[in-house]
Amino acid sequence: MKFITIGIAALAILASGASFSLDVGDVAPNFSLQASDGNTYSLEQFKGKQAIVMAWYPRAFTSGCTIECKSLAENGYLLKQFDISYFMASVDPLEKNIAFAESTKADFPLLSDPSKQVAKAYDVLTLNLFSKRHTIYISKEGKILMVDRDINAATSAQDIAANLEKLGVSKIALSSNK
Repeated sequence: MKFITIGIAALAILASGASFSLDVGDVAPNFSLQASDGNTYSLEQFKGKQAIVMAWYPRAFTSGCTIECKSLAENGYLLKQFDISYFMASVDPLEKNIAFAESTKADFPLLSDPSKQVAKAYDVLTLNLFSKRHTIYISKEGKILMVDRDINAATSAQDIAANLEKLGVSKIALSSNK
């Protein structure tokens, strides 16, 4: 009886269209999301140009998410040395992410996925309510380089920079004029 119950549960998961985890080398699902800076960003606009880092977070204005966003805002100089575009992303409404970006002084875009379709495609949606705290690294070619599922919110910027270094993502020459 136990095996029948497990089998039925597995079939229910398959029938529900649940996605399975992305693996290194997989083609990254396309996205087009509105951001806190008033722009819309898509995977296609970066293909062949820059690698992408998408740091998914559960909910704006919660303690862990605030700590993570401030880590990226205060230590963004570590990430700006790489040839990347980086974002935080959640299923929060755009208005909430705009207010969250302002409150944390985020100098990078926060992407909003209120339809939850992109979160599902990236396998970061949990309980169909919020996104998991995962960071996705995408190559210039649009392939998954890494999925980091073990995020320390306080050291997020430092950890992303270390992962970019390990992954061999290109660095750029920064201008000394600001």
